[in-house]
Amino acid sequence: MSTRLRHDLTYDAPADAVTAMLADPAFREEVCDFQRVVRRTVVIEPVGEGMHVTIDQWQHTSGVPSFAKRFVGEETNIVQREIWSTPLLGDISIAIPGKPGDINGTARIDEAHGVTTETVDLSIKVGIPLLGGKLEDFVSGMVLRALKAENKVGRDYLSR
Repeated sequence: MSTRLRHDLTYDAPADAVTAMLADPAFREEVCDFQRVVRRTVVIEPVGEGMHVTIDQWQHTSGVPSFAKRFVGEETNIVQREIWSTPLLGDISIAIPGKPGDINGTARIDEAHGVTTETVDLSIKVGIPLLGGKLEDFVSGMVLRALKAENKVGRDYLSR
């Protein structure tokens, strides 16, 4: 079984401004800073019409419940990969290297009347008997907070 997370990030900006923001390493680093990432590497490579994005980050796990702390440790490495086949459609995968489970899904960008919505639709799977569902819910909450942080930083970025 898996947990599904779908979230819309909205911006009062045209789609081309949002896609340019997503292709800017400085924006991605600003999102990491806002989330208090301990260390990170951001790589964005143009590929055809789209791009490949890799964000390799380490986060403190303070405040993580004890049942999850055994799973993630004191710090955890999170590797987010995005493969945008076009500026408006991308595949997302998020992994915690060395830990059972994965997060996979898509991001789609749509514009209507000058407002752009990035819809992120993810499936979260943790392959640990008995604790998997509880960990999936916990990870889903973490990913949702990260998406909300990205949306806030993005709105600020686009207003400059």
